[in-house]
Amino acid sequence: MLAMPKTRRHFCRRLLGPAAVLAAAHSAAASAGGKLRAAFFQSDATPPMGEPLIWVTPARERLDPLLAKGVILEQGTNRWVLCTLDWCGLGGSAYDLFRTKIAAGASTEARNVALQSVHQHTAPYLEGDGCALLTAARPQVLTVSPRFLEQLTDRLRDAVKDALSRLEPVDRIGTGMAKVEQVASARRIFHEGQLLTRYSTSGKDPLMARLPEGAIDPFLRTVSLAKGSRVLVRLHYYATHPQTFCCDGRLSADFVGAAREEVQSRERIPQIYFTGCSGDITVGKYNDSSDAARARLKENLAEGMRQSIRSTRYEKIAGADWKTVGIRLPGRDADFLARPRQMLAPASSAADSDVYRAAIALAFARRESPLELSALFLGKVCLVHLPGEPMLLFQKFAQSLRPSGFVAVAGYGDISPGYLCAEEAFGQGGYEPSAANAGPGTEKIVKEGIGNLLGAEVRPRDQGGIYDAYHRYGKEIAGWVSSFAQVWRPCAA
Repeated sequence: MLAMPKTRRHFCRRLLGPAAVLAAAHSAAASAGGKLRAAFFQSDATPPMGEPLIWVTPARERLDPLLAKGVILEQGTNRWVLCTLDWCGLGGSAYDLFRTKIAAGASTEARNVALQSVHQHTAPYLEGDGCALLTAARPQVLTVSPRFLEQLTDRLRDAVKDALSRLEPVDRIGTGMAKVEQVASARRIFHEGQLLTRYSTSGKDPLMARLPEGAIDPFLRTVSLAKGSRVLVRLHYYATHPQTFCCDGRLSADFVGAAREEVQSRERIPQIYFTGCSGDITVGKYNDSSDAARARLKENLAEGMRQSIRSTRYEKIAGADWKTVGIRLPGRDADFLARPRQMLAPASSAADSDVYRAAIALAFARRESPLELSALFLGKVCLVHLPGEPMLLFQKFAQSLRPSGFVAVAGYGDISPGYLCAEEAFGQGGYEPSAANAGPGTEKIVKEGIGNLLGAEVRPRDQGGIYDAYHRYGKEIAGWVSSFAQVWRPCAA
């Protein structure tokens, strides 16, 4: 016998399924009076030596600092924050902690904060809920210390708060775009009928270096906020894994951080860099892990930024809108999760780094709170912020919904779902589906969330999920819900 749901929320989930969260998700678009104002902020995010970088490798050498960089926007009584962090990833309770502290500094709500990791693999990767499971299974494993985490987030909060005194009017917005040469390349490539994986350091392999770039978005997009003729801050968006080396204890913002800071130093205008939908995009064709390759990638990306800046054209802007959408993604099946469970067992001999990844997978399987997508609208400009490691198709999809606008997409918000894969990737196999905590059905739900953000109706063949369920069974579901109306209050209550 089917057990009665304990709450109205459980009833709604059972009735409509995981994708139904999309239909009932919180959506807030703020159109407030008053002039638009903005201020840049920056805070150091470099861990001390001995703190873990990605997975559990302790930092042993600092090549260059890690930074948190962002911009506060204010209109009337509303404030929104866009922030990037030179970390590999933040997820779960750790992501919530950072957003809450940033929101406190800006005197706003956490849902008005878009926090995106840049995703360098020479930096910490902290998924708070997975880390808790890891610590319970292996108390001796190196994890980010609470003291460092508190100091870092307090410092970031204070930097945001200090920026409030520097808010300046924004009356013009600039958009630019330039093709970046010889940086990005597809990770999933088919060669002689076989799916190959071109990792970030695969340039050592002559075949991987020789194969074509594949499907990428070659363009770097730049959004500039200005007061009259004076630019206050520039935001750059480009899709590639920002990784030339990994996991050896060297701490660095890698080539993307170096390019960003070089452009900022020369132009004397704050520069912020967002990593786009790069789940299946790397620098593998052009990177053999040598210092020379890293230098070339840095210079090629910096040149793309400079050309995008030179191409920038400005227009007047009156104000801003903000919108958020919550989504609930499907997890992996029992067969997939069996191995992570084995790794966390007391008798497991798995490496600590593998146990951490397993703990993150299990934490996501237990997750109840929805993931959040957000968008900032500035005239024709739309800045979209996604969770996880989205494949490139989500960036192209968002841009297709507003072909006459200027759409820039950032991935790597809450990292807990891991890779956000195209549906066909689960059938094809390869690396990304093997490291995805969100299972089949993800593409349809994420696309619907993007469509809701951008005010576009997604076609049924692109959507599925609750959209298809409604069109197939809408009358039956409506009748069922109506029969319970006298007992249950509306699900939205």
